[in-house]
Amino acid sequence: MLRGRLPVTHMSSTIAPVKPSGTAGPKEVELVLVKEQNGVQFTSSALVSPSGQTHPSGEERETWGKKIDFLLSVIGFAVDLANVWRFPYLCYKNGGGAFLVPYLFFMVIAGMPLFYMELALGQYNREGAAGVWKICPLFKGVGFTVILISLYVGFYYNVIIAWALFYLFSSFSGELPWIHCNNTWNSPNCSDLNSTLLNDTYKTTPALEYFERGVLHLHESSGIDDLGLPRWQLTSCLAVVIVVLYFSLWKGVKTSGKVWIEAATQICFSLGVGFGVLIAFSSYNKFSNNCYRDAIITSSINSLTSFFSGFVIFSFLGYMSHKHNVALDKVATDGPGLVFIIYPEAIATLPGSSVWAVIFFIMLLTLGIDSAMGGMESVITGLIDEFKFLHKHRELFTLFIVVSTFLISLSCVTNGGIYVFTLLDHFAAGTSILFGVLIEAIGIAWFYGVDRFSDDIQEMIGQRPGLYWRLCWKFVSPCFLLFMVVVSFATFNPPKYGSYYFPTWATMVGWCLSISSMIMVPLYAFYKFCSLPGSFCDKLAYAITPETEHHLVERGEVRQFTVSVMAAFMCTAEQGRLHKFHG
Repeated sequence: MLRGRLPVTHMSSTIAPVKPSGTAGPKEVELVLVKEQNGVQFTSSALVSPSGQTHPSGEERETWGKKIDFLLSVIGFAVDLANVWRFPYLCYKNGGGAFLVPYLFFMVIAGMPLFYMELALGQYNREGAAGVWKICPLFKGVGFTVILISLYVGFYYNVIIAWALFYLFSSFSGELPWIHCNNTWNSPNCSDLNSTLLNDTYKTTPALEYFERGVLHLHESSGIDDLGLPRWQLTSCLAVVIVVLYFSLWKGVKTSGKVWIEAATQICFSLGVGFGVLIAFSSYNKFSNNCYRDAIITSSINSLTSFFSGFVIFSFLGYMSHKHNVALDKVATDGPGLVFIIYPEAIATLPGSSVWAVIFFIMLLTLGIDSAMGGMESVITGLIDEFKFLHKHRELFTLFIVVSTFLISLSCVTNGGIYVFTLLDHFAAGTSILFGVLIEAIGIAWFYGVDRFSDDIQEMIGQRPGLYWRLCWKFVSPCFLLFMVVVSFATFNPPKYGSYYFPTWATMVGWCLSISSMIMVPLYAFYKFCSLPGSFCDKLAYAITPETEHHLVERGEVRQFTVSVMAAFMCTAEQGRLHKFHG
């Protein structure tokens, strides 16, 4: 079946400073051509908007093959390893059910509204994380911030998948290698005793020693300043992961207090807000796709998955606590220890343990690969949309990104690689992701304007967002995010792994990594401001006016500015139609 389109109306070339609510773009008639043996039959269909089919630059932009492809990709990215190891641990650490209060509260006032905002932002502008800020060029730096965050997370996230792949291969045996202490990697401290094991400081479990000595070879490193060479077994697994990621991405989407701080960060991690992935994925949607419904469905599924995994995981932890006759806090741990030590040990006690281990690590692989693909797609789409010449070389550029990621990730598969992993995990997407989402919310709500953003959504799905969403975007979410960023800095704790505390220089390197992404916001704003023509107020007008309306600034039809004595950078309109700071 072939499809063709013929123009029906021709709109005026004049672009109004403020588009009225519900304004529709140019319409076209869609003709469906059905080839038959005896000729061609033409059948006309409903009017459609061309906006959903082409890239803003005029080029064709690919879209998802099916709606379900988009939903599964977003759900696959949102439901990741954080649901399995981070959420249950934070629940236990912060009072169990008490943690659900700030978690659900932050989900309602920030998580879901920001999730919805990013889906709508990407779908309407049909660009990656940096390109969407053509609506307010001054804020394009936040696009590069989230791209860098996704890139940094990829440096260590792929290593988790490599560990899972290593465990999967090890599970194809008659007896799991982490059951007994008679292996070459075991130390004299290893003990199979169940009752007193965890109460003895000098005893270790076979599962612990398999992970730290058999897989990581941590005992051959004295710290982060003694990494050693990459282990060939883990390097091979990492290479397999990178190859899978490349062939999944090279053609594009058609191939398929303290408690409150932790609750806020978990929302960002779990929903994927602030990584640019939602913007990248939604930019390939059809223009009229119902992004509101998508936001509700995917965020709800993600939270329900977290709750369900919490029930399952605490059943495991309770069983291990009973088995070792120790308190629950002796077995409840965060991160790799939970997934690669506690879970395997519990699985080893089940009948047919090898089969269950294979199933478990296949689950980890699928959770990890989906999220790793999303993060990598955010980087690729964001940069390709910003630097147009890369469109024709997507395969080569994708190869460059994945190979670069592989080379940097090699530092995490050395003898002391777990220290590099911990450092990256602590700094790559902590305070920086909260900062990035805060700047996104401010740019959309206070500079582009909530009313104008609502008009964009109405143009896509036929209805404006309700008062609840608009209030969250404009006031509630930015205020809470600002509070979280400030408290996150104030309550900083240096990283550590087990009993190992990182040296000061390592902590400083971590802060440099975190700041390197956040600093993109002021750096790009300064660059953009200096590169624009005219006086100070002219520069500011260009910087916060959508690029499609810069000709109105040139004609003086948007706004002129004066500097207020009360606030050095607050400008008021002197003439023309004001279309900023409304909503």
